[in-house]
Amino acid sequence: MKTEILMLILFALGSYFFGNINWAILISKLKKKDISKMGSGNPGTLNMSRNLGLKLGLLTFFLDISKGAVPTLIAYFVFRTFGDFAGTEFAISDFAVYLCGFCVVMGHIYPVFLKFKGGKGIASTIGVLLVCESVSGWEWVVVMIMALVAAVVFIYLTEFGAMGSFIAITPPAISGSIRLFLKYGGDKLETCMAFYIVTNMLILAICFFTWFAHRKNIERMLAGEEHPTSIKEMVVKMKAKKAAEKSDAAKKRSDTESLKENNTVDSSAGKQSLVKREKQTENEYVFQSESGEKPAETEENSAEKSS
Repeated sequence: MKTEILMLILFALGSYFFGNINWAILISKLKKKDISKMGSGNPGTLNMSRNLGLKLGLLTFFLDISKGAVPTLIAYFVFRTFGDFAGTEFAISDFAVYLCGFCVVMGHIYPVFLKFKGGKGIASTIGVLLVCESVSGWEWVVVMIMALVAAVVFIYLTEFGAMGSFIAITPPAISGSIRLFLKYGGDKLETCMAFYIVTNMLILAICFFTWFAHRKNIERMLAGEEHPTSIKEMVVKMKAKKAAEKSDAAKKRSDTESLKENNTVDSSAGKQSLVKREKQTENEYVFQSESGEKPAETEENSAEKSS
């Protein structure tokens, strides 16, 4: 039992520090910008999409999902070999995945290396819940997929990014709690009540802290001042940027080809002029020889005589 507890503590700490990696800040720094000083100031997917483009926003989204998924998945594979908690029928892996998931989300929202000012945890939470649902069966994955589709459609139609984010994480969290009840309800519940309650509290805590991180968004939504998240506008900007890049590339190619052509013409003209001068000199020499005149000394011949 002591080994399991020690391993859980180490995995929890590791997950927290792994959550401290903020991909939005790293990507914006590579672009020589600071996403924390742009738009809403949140170093997350939606703010990245609004200010640095949909492509970088999606990159941030998938990297943050992987940040939540990786420690959760590792915890599952490690702790499923440990069996159940002593004296109970509650699988250690069921507790471990939500413990590590909670810690990685906390690391994202309150990173110690960024003075506890991180993102809002939606993408990381999606990663955590995606793993928790996936390892439990395909039917639970369907809930996750449906929630994500509903969230995207909602954001597309209403432009309320924060509310769409809540739609993405809340149904899978509820389904996770239902799954635990179906697995440990009935006679099993008597022996594992404590772990069952704590695990559900971890699920609730993950949702609570992600919602709490959006408290200013909720206030702005209620006041009608929330920043719009227009997927249509993002797509239009991305297409315009691609078109501009293609136009610039075509212009550069055209300029390069024009320069090469000019250099070729100049080189050809120079060669023709040189041949013409040589031919003219040769004709003069022949004419002077035939008329009996002494050919004009060239600088070369003059130099030879003086030596």
